[in-house]
Amino acid sequence: MIKKLFSGQINSITVAALLIALSSLVSRFLGIFRDRILAGEFGAGDTLDVYYAAFRIPDFAFNLLVLGALSAGFIPIFTSLIKNQGKHEPPKSKFSEIKNIFSKHNNGWELANYVVNLLVISLVVLSGLGIIFAPWIIKMIAPGFGPEKQLLTVGLTRIMFLSPIFLSISSVFGGILQSYKRFFIYSLSPIMYNIGIIIGALYFVPQWGIYGLAWGVVFGALLHLLIQVPTVYLLGYRYRPRIDFRNKHLRKIGFMMIPRTMSLAITQVNLLVITVIASTLASGSLAVFNFANNLQSFPIGIFGISFAVAAFPTLAAVAFNRQKLIYNFSHVFRQILFFIIPATIFLYALRAQIIRVILGTGQFDWEDTILTINTLGFFTISLFAQATIPLLVRVYFARQNSKTPFIIGLFSVVINIILSWRFAASHGVAGLALAFSIANMVNFILLWLCLRFEIGRMDEARILISVIKISAAAFAGGIAVQGIKYIIWPYIDMTRLWGVFTQGLAAGIIGILVYIAFCSLLRSEEFFIFWESAKKRLQHKKISTGDQGEARGI
Repeated sequence: MIKKLFSGQINSITVAALLIALSSLVSRFLGIFRDRILAGEFGAGDTLDVYYAAFRIPDFAFNLLVLGALSAGFIPIFTSLIKNQGKHEPPKSKFSEIKNIFSKHNNGWELANYVVNLLVISLVVLSGLGIIFAPWIIKMIAPGFGPEKQLLTVGLTRIMFLSPIFLSISSVFGGILQSYKRFFIYSLSPIMYNIGIIIGALYFVPQWGIYGLAWGVVFGALLHLLIQVPTVYLLGYRYRPRIDFRNKHLRKIGFMMIPRTMSLAITQVNLLVITVIASTLASGSLAVFNFANNLQSFPIGIFGISFAVAAFPTLAAVAFNRQKLIYNFSHVFRQILFFIIPATIFLYALRAQIIRVILGTGQFDWEDTILTINTLGFFTISLFAQATIPLLVRVYFARQNSKTPFIIGLFSVVINIILSWRFAASHGVAGLALAFSIANMVNFILLWLCLRFEIGRMDEARILISVIKISAAAFAGGIAVQGIKYIIWPYIDMTRLWGVFTQGLAAGIIGILVYIAFCSLLRSEEFFIFWESAKKRLQHKKISTGDQGEARGI
């Protein structure tokens, strides 16, 4: 039973997405708990500005090398190598293991080893250089920090440079699990990452001060890796210290990842520019930006990224079958909108309650709250774009086209940087969120138009009908949220945490119920698809439980 849970294949995109979404929900809640600890302990001030600035360069290194190789090249190519192998069984003996190593069916595992070894070597070298040159790097990305603040940032940065090495191996293993559609364990890795950071905040900080936060990030990266190792081993992976630069698949990944890496590079440069600008604003601006960004990322991670990740193997398999590609894309795109449109309205309507409940403790004062409310409000404008861009980009990758997203991403980032300088002067840290939202909407529009030019009509009529129905239902839910907020307000103490929590929870529940009722009334196709998938999953669990009961004589 345990083995089946850890290595069972999930072929339904909706079920896989719901599983990843559920795990993402747990991970995001842990992230909220993490942010509450940080906000209560340090407030939106110098300490967290240092922490988030220190995080930026190691994260840049990881995204630059690892995500480019995996998202653009490794998963589609690895999927194609294992596609016709049938169900893989682990070796039964030493002889069969040796035989399997030299068999033609082992090309996928060879490729995985080459990628692991190449990434680890590259990141060890890059991290070493980052540790050596950290003082000069921090002066460039945080010019607004004073000497003490910069020195502290350098120390944290050097520790955090260990995390990309663990995450690089873990990400390859995650790519293997996605290719084999083993989404359960893959979806647990971000949970373990946040647990590591929380342990750092709760237990390492009392021992080592702010440096404990950095060691928490490293520990979280290690847990991110370790949780995936047993399942990858069960699938048949065995580590080999080899790299064959003549391998055609490795070279193809290298070729495909160049534009994707450049795309990620400009995205990371964009975040670096935001860090530079935020460092010149009032103390705590960088912390406020990150707190608001983490909150708005909650629905994006649960709905947008979960569905995109779950759909990617299927999109890669049907990438050049236009009819099947459009069918699967339209289905997933509409399912994302079914969740993200109401999430946008509810998040905007309840942002004050959410921020006070999650962050309003300890050193996080009312001024910090107002800044975060304003910043989060501008972020919500582009939630629909941010949630669907991962899916659009993966359609390009599935068709082995990483050049177009790069060019569009470059243009969008230039817009973001220009607008960030402009809006930061007039709106402060909230202006950075406004610029970010406008750039993402431009990115979405251009990705859609170029993809339509490449593959033709993308089921727009069906999508438009769904958007109208979902938006109408979400708007009704939003009105209900606002109404309940004002109805409850006179009867509770809004100066207390429980009062704010009660108001937000009641309004949110009523809003969701109204949204569901209107979706049913308007005969929303996405609502009934979700409902049927959920019912089938529950019925399957009941049947499985019944079968086990019979087997045990119950």
